[in-house]
Parts: sequence; structure tokens; C-alpha cells
Amino acid sequence: MLTILLVLLLLIMTGPPLLIYYFWWRDRNQREHSVLRNFPILGKLRYMFEKMGPELRQYLFLNDNEAKPFSRNEYEAAVIAGKYKSRIIGFGSERDFEAGGFYLQNALYPTNRNELRVDNSTKVSTWVYELDEDNLFTRKEHLVERDISPYLLAEEDTIVIGKETCREPFHVRGLVGQSAMSFGSLGDKAITALSIGLGRAGGTWMNTGEGGLSDYHLKGNVDIICQIGPALFGVRDEDGTFSVEAFKQKSELPQVKAFELKLAQGAKTRGGHIDGSKVTDEIARIRHVRVGETIDSPNRFSEFQTHTELLAFVEKLREIGGKPVGIKLVVGNMKDIESLVHEMATSQTVPDFITIDGSEGGTGATYQELADTVGLPLKAALPYVHRLLIEHGLRDQVKLFVSGKLITADKVAIALALGADLVNIARGLMFNVGCIQAQVCHTNRCPVGVATTDPKLQRALVVDEKSFRVTNYIISLREGLYNMTAAAGVRSPTELSEEHVMYQEPDGRVRTIE
Repeated sequence: MLTILLVLLLLIMTGPPLLIYYFWWRDRNQREHSVLRNFPILGKLRYMFEKMGPELRQYLFLNDNEAKPFSRNEYEAAVIAGKYKSRIIGFGSERDFEAGGFYLQNALYPTNRNELRVDNSTKVSTWVYELDEDNLFTRKEHLVERDISPYLLAEEDTIVIGKETCREPFHVRGLVGQSAMSFGSLGDKAITALSIGLGRAGGTWMNTGEGGLSDYHLKGNVDIICQIGPALFGVRDEDGTFSVEAFKQKSELPQVKAFELKLAQGAKTRGGHIDGSKVTDEIARIRHVRVGETIDSPNRFSEFQTHTELLAFVEKLREIGGKPVGIKLVVGNMKDIESLVHEMATSQTVPDFITIDGSEGGTGATYQELADTVGLPLKAALPYVHRLLIEHGLRDQVKLFVSGKLITADKVAIALALGADLVNIARGLMFNVGCIQAQVCHTNRCPVGVATTDPKLQRALVVDEKSFRVTNYIISLREGLYNMTAAAGVRSPTELSEEHVMYQEPDGRVRTIE
């Protein structure tokens, strides 16, 4: 017994110094890091603090409006709307009112609530958190069941996509839905929670992303926009060519309401990317690719190379499926967009909708140089396309979906006023299924189980609880949108237009959008 105690004491006394010496010796002799060769201990501390830097900045050093891609205020606004179905703040806004920015023109005589055209006839049963205690060392809250108003558009304001061109037009009663997020980029639990939550909210939609339609997208009773990217995932043969039969099978599903050809998206104007570590047997089966192989889909479709061929392909899909077909793009080369719209007007072959994705989009993994510099931000791109369609007499034939960091009701309202018909949101919904902006979406190591297919990491995501947050968030946005509608003096958010927006320059000058 005494011998064992002496051995333990010796290990305690000599173990730590030996370990320190080992790491010191190892770092002094490695060849990759110059700092560690000269200053092993201080260098190690430097790399430790560098590793913790993002978290330290996010939680301690950056103020509430500084962080990118979303500030603490923006993140909390989305999360609080989902957890508590609340958008109430105290003591005033933290917006920088001396900076340039868009503002809604409020009416001298706003619309009363009882004058709004809104359908709240059928309540939605959901769960919200109520806070019991919030101190430095303790935080207690509990869930309560509530029946809430859905804030759907009145029947007369329903957005109809493909009314004149399709056997089965798409009717939309809410103006906000989920932007494209693929199964594979997001795990099955995240997709399931989104599908169930959106389906419960009603009046909304879910875009599959270019990864193809999975069983998880169909878990909830939600309308689906099935996206088709250049790699044709889910609608292709084994050799990668377009499959009419596979497309027809998708179009026959009742939940699939429309199809979207993805020419480009804000996060990646190039083709899509998914790391091989995320390509499981299931994902490979859905996409018709090889297990474990990193996928970089083509920059563009091989099925068409001109505007005429693009529009012919749109018409082909619309004829086969009988459902609306649109295109998704990032505005960059003005001449390209102008010639495309001119071809639409000349040929009278028009997509049922165009999705304009601002270059500030970013749920997908992409290259830094493309994310930072290629394509126009939404508030520059949207008015341009909106007016271009008006000039060519096509605006009534084409609905405009838009996306680009529109995660709060005021941002949605401004986008509608600038010309959008419908708004897509991705990261606001990611926040409500648990995203903490760790910014490791491309690594398959998402710490909260959202952007990962790793079953161990997905354990963090509780589907039922997150699905209610999704429901609350979407409905809270719609409610906030009606607040903006009343302030502008109109009766429906579908009536918001350029006359309701003004832009303040940094020097204080104000100009109208018109």
C-alpha cells in the first residue's frame, strides 16, 4: 500500500513537469509555426486565444450591432420571436439613425386593426416559452400551450403563381417562407423540424434546395417548392442527364406545388458544394451520387446555354408537370438580365416566378472570394428587376421571390415595398432550429446539430421543440408585417409599394424610391 502511494505521489510530482517539457520540446522542434519554435509556451497561449477568438468577440467584445453576418440584435430578434412569439423591446431602438438606410413612410392617419384585410378565423395551436426567473446564475422558464392567430392574407389577396399558364397554379396565403436549404447541407432533424413547423403555421412554403426532395421535407403538411440545380439532383439518370420520368414522379406529389431552376444563389454564384463527409448512403440515394464523395455541381446547366433554350426548358417542365416553374438568379451583369427579360417579352415564354437572391445570402458553403464580391446585394438588385419587368409589360405575369438577410418583419416589409411579391428566409429559420452562428456549416461539425449529418451531433436538436419555434417565428413575422401595413395606411401587405419607402442618406438628405 505504501509503495502504491509513493508511486502515485511521484507521478503527481513529476507528471505535469514531464508533460510540459514534452510539449515544449515538441513545439521547439516542429517546422510549421514560427512563433512556437521560438516561444513554445507563449505561442501555445496565443493559438488558444486565437481559437477562442470568434466566441469571445461574439459574446463579449462586439457590441449589439457589430457582428457579421448577423449582429447580436438581429440574432436575438429572430430567436425571441420563435421562443416567446414576441417582438417587444424596451427603451428604444439601437439602430444607427445617422447611417444611410431605408425607412417606411408612415401615414398621418394609419389603418385601424379592424380595417386590415387579414384572415385570423382559424387559430394555430402552438407552444411558447414563458420566463419565470432570469438572474445572473439562474434562469427558469416553462412552455405553455397557446392558440394564436395565423395572420394569413385575406382570400381576395391570395398570391396565385402560374394562374394563366399552369394546370395546377400555386396559391399562397402567407408572404414569408423558407428559402432553399438542402437535406445534406442540413441534417434530417433540422429539415424535419422545419417541415413540421412550417406546415403547422400554414400559408407558407418550403424550398428543398438543389439537394433534392427527401422524406424529411414531406414530414409536415407544408407546400414544397422543389429546386433543381445544374447537377439535376433527384431528377436525373445515373449518368447525370435529365430524367423526364423522375421529374414527372416529383410533379405528381400533392405537396410539391412548384419547381425552381437554380441558375445561381447569393452564397455561391458558382455550382453547389457539399463535403464528402456529409454524403451518406441516404443522401447518395436521393441525389444519385456516390457515397462519401465531395460534390461540386456544375456552374451552369448543360441542358441550355442561351435565353431561348432556358425558356424552352422552363416551358418543357411546365408542360410535363402542369405546375409553376421559375428561375433563381443573382443579379450581376445588367446586359444579361436585360436581354433575358427582352427575350421573355419577345417570345412570350415567361417563367411563372423569378427568385432574386441577394449576394449577401449565405447558408451554403462557398468560397470567400465569391461570397464577398460577386453579384449585387438585394436592395440594389430587386428594384432593378422589378422596373425592368414593368418596362417590358411582364410584371403582372411574373411573381418575384426575394431573399437576402430579411429576418425581421421590417426588412420583409421594405422588400415588399421595393417590388417583391414573396420573401424567402433561411438563416432566421436556422436560428430557430438551434443555429448559434458557429460558422462551421461546411465542416459537418455543427455543434448544435443543424448543419450536420452526424447522428451524435444531431442529438442536440429536439425536433418537437424546434418545430414550435419555427411556427412561432413565421407567424410572428406575419403579425409584424401587418403592423407595418397599418402604419403605412394600407389594408394589406400586398399593397405596400415604392411610394411607402424612403431612403435617408448619411448626410441626412431624404429621397423617395420613386
